[in-house]
Amino acid sequence: MAIRTIFKDEDPVLRKRTRTITDFNARISELLDDMRDTMEEANGLGLAAPQVGILRKAAIIVDGEEIVELLNPELIDSEGEVGMDEGCLSFPGKYGYVRRPQKVTVKAQDRNGNPFTREFSDLSARAACHEIDHLNGILFVDLVEEPPEDSEEDAKGRNNPDGELI
Repeated sequence: MAIRTIFKDEDPVLRKRTRTITDFNARISELLDDMRDTMEEANGLGLAAPQVGILRKAAIIVDGEEIVELLNPELIDSEGEVGMDEGCLSFPGKYGYVRRPQKVTVKAQDRNGNPFTREFSDLSARAACHEIDHLNGILFVDLVEEPPEDSEEDAKGRNNPDGELI
């Protein structure tokens, strides 16, 4: 297991679409283990394979106390909508207001190729959508908008001492 380099900002690899994983082998397991180590080292809530330079449909997200591996994930249902400031390990120190579903259902495969369906809500739903977007070359900066004037983000003045708003 190793810490991999996280590709930053507008690196072209972040805009590329990924390929479906068909061989669930030791290389995929190693990638997932490295992604976990890399995400934990960076204090992230999720990481997608393109962020470490690999154009495969693989992502990991934190769901409560668990790290969930999502191979070939598809968003099959969503419910509600929540807007809040969001960041990304590929854009360190930058945040922007993004609307995401409050609850999602994702169909994916595990590291052995076994299919599963799982529901995520709140922050883990946001992370699942964010990472699935990465697999399609979509970055959170593409989705940033101004918060509604009556939102909590507007009320607190959106002062984030740890980063820059975009």
